[in-house]
Amino acid sequence: MRVAVYTSFTFSYLGKARVLAESLKKFHPDWDMVALLTDKVPDNFSFDVEKEFFDYVIWGEDLDIPNVSEWISEHNIVEACTAVKGPTLEKLATSGKYDYVMYLDPDVAVFSSLQPLIEMFSDEVEVLLTPHQLSQEEHDDHIAIIDNELSSTKHGVYNLGFVCIASKGAGLKFANWWSERLKKYCRDDIPNGMFTDQKWCDLVPAYFDNVKIVRDPGYNVASWNISQRKIEFDDLGNILVNGSKLKFFHFTKLGPIGRKMTERYAGDNYQVYELWKWYEREINRNTPKIKFDWHYDKR
Repeated sequence: MRVAVYTSFTFSYLGKARVLAESLKKFHPDWDMVALLTDKVPDNFSFDVEKEFFDYVIWGEDLDIPNVSEWISEHNIVEACTAVKGPTLEKLATSGKYDYVMYLDPDVAVFSSLQPLIEMFSDEVEVLLTPHQLSQEEHDDHIAIIDNELSSTKHGVYNLGFVCIASKGAGLKFANWWSERLKKYCRDDIPNGMFTDQKWCDLVPAYFDNVKIVRDPGYNVASWNISQRKIEFDDLGNILVNGSKLKFFHFTKLGPIGRKMTERYAGDNYQVYELWKWYEREINRNTPKIKFDWHYDKR
């Protein structure tokens, strides 16, 4: 079984990507951790992949896209870093090196084995997705419905901070379709039905067979679903989510916005704040003390 996990970022997100890579390697030292970097190494910074937890780097500019440098520059930084996800998924899945390919956002941290995800694959399961919410808001809470349910209708039902495919069948068909759409239509343009790479995947269960919606609450825990996920620490040191072991937490929008949303929906679940404190310490430990400018910024 050969597994690749990749994450897409620029050097301004290096600290976060390092936390992800280190946390993944703790549980899966034999999986390849791939850095997808849509940027160039700044003159005042030394980046040696041999000293990182990444196994290798794929540079956005090396993807098989016509006039790729100009193509990248036509996008803003978020659009660019999400647009390259599809072509890279297809590149890895068709390389012949991997049975499974997984994407994780750089602001994710892994807290236990992800092997159960791989064990979900079968002849009837070749694509895995996680929805932003697993159930409706329990109360007629106007603010929560706007923040969570209506936000999903705008930004996408599924959170594409995670996707995993088998390198065959529907997995390859999905990778090819997503790649082609993102090359041309990866924009933050909600009025015209687009939200980067993510909104496209609302169509996946309709377009492709063998798609599984992962309903274990231990995956992709984040501010947008924390109102429905109780975090606890057991006597053995495990972190539990609604009684299920926490697999990965999505620390989206580190800073005032993420803190505000977490406080609004986590309430007095102090374990959530302990996780955030840990993450902030790890980010501080791994972030270079220099300012990075994006190489492709046209301004």
